[in-house]
Amino acid sequence: MTAMMWFRRDLRLADNPALLDAVAAGDGRVLGLFVLDPLLWERSGDPRREQLLASLHALSASMGGRLVVRRGDPAEVVPAVAGAVRASSVHVSADYAPYGQERDLAVEGALGCPLVRTGSAYAVAPGRVLNQQGRSYQVFTPYFRAWLEHGWRKPVDAPEDVRWIEAPGEELPGVKKAGDASAGDAGTGDAGAVEAGEAAAGERWRGWLAGVSAYADERDRPDLDSTSRMSVPLKYGEIHPRTMLADLARRHSAGAEAYRRELAWREFCADLLARYPRAAWEPLRPEFARMQYDEPRGQGGPLEAWRTGRTGFPIVDAGMRQLAATGFLHNRVRMVVASFLVKDLHIHWKYGARWFMRSLRDGDLASNALNWQWVAGCGADAAPYFRIFNPVTQGLKFDPSGAYVRRWVPELRQLDGKAAHEPWKHGGAAGYPDQLVDHGEARREALRRYEAIR
Repeated sequence: MTAMMWFRRDLRLADNPALLDAVAAGDGRVLGLFVLDPLLWERSGDPRREQLLASLHALSASMGGRLVVRRGDPAEVVPAVAGAVRASSVHVSADYAPYGQERDLAVEGALGCPLVRTGSAYAVAPGRVLNQQGRSYQVFTPYFRAWLEHGWRKPVDAPEDVRWIEAPGEELPGVKKAGDASAGDAGTGDAGAVEAGEAAAGERWRGWLAGVSAYADERDRPDLDSTSRMSVPLKYGEIHPRTMLADLARRHSAGAEAYRRELAWREFCADLLARYPRAAWEPLRPEFARMQYDEPRGQGGPLEAWRTGRTGFPIVDAGMRQLAATGFLHNRVRMVVASFLVKDLHIHWKYGARWFMRSLRDGDLASNALNWQWVAGCGADAAPYFRIFNPVTQGLKFDPSGAYVRRWVPELRQLDGKAAHEPWKHGGAAGYPDQLVDHGEARREALRRYEAIR
């Protein structure tokens, strides 16, 4: 008997229930497969491609170099490989994304053996937490309470006696190591990559967890290196959230509780997208289909200025330049730059969501789309539309010394302290653009457009 483990968003050996099932089904004989799907590959930007390849290299190394990589349509590749090794079953972690569900049904229909779904990328799989009417929650706080009450299983160890079966595959391209690339004008040498693989994810998590008590107070400060950056390992499944939740349960602090809520928010977004697949590109609140947006225009337009960090608002420009240079963006700054695009420039949130998915190393469809909808006011549990971030006051509050802005916007480095957030009050800065819009006027226009659809 030989079983096949089709790895997707679970690039690890420990706490992988699907892998344990494969080992049991194959009496220890398992072929490990990863399919480079051209459809997903083309939709990914370079940062995600680089991070995925690095994670696959690490996974293969942990398997003694026996991960089989094939390129092509999974509905053709998976049945072909399974047939070639006479697999008795193919094992996967369940995928709840719209494309993932369609793909798995196509693979299942073409297989000559069972496709066994065990576990998922979440502590609580989408569809498990329902309200009294049997529907998904639309508001986070009651979802969070129900999620906690539902609970999750304990982490499981990696299988001990696996005999990895070899088969013909494709050689993985080489990848850069974390820190290899320059951060451009910032000159920090921070390429945005995190060391890939299960071992590196565990080491990073344990190191950061030691200081988790400070998270509640420092999580909104982009000038401090106080966030975990575990969104990348979670994206590729180098660590499972229930492993993290088990560790957090032994910590009793406001920081640990705040981080637990962030993990729950990730699962809230996945739950919503699984129930409402259209939320990837359409507003959950139907009245927002009538919202008036401006055309983004092409080269030289406001969308390009936003993408390249040339808006004249320092915190926005610092964030977009950090994103371009590293593939990473601090969560507070993600909200600020998103609000600026939608409510200052009046550009549809889908343009920003698409840019993030191409630029981020941790690009996750559910989290990305639903968080953009939260900022735009058109999603579940959305921020009230009148909550429009003032980019200047946000910078002054969360980057009080101006260190973050000066790091990513070299034109402002000669301005000390908070002056970096308001260069126009201090004689300006050579080479730095004027403000693209008047925030006060843009805010009033955003509210006018909202009143028109109410």
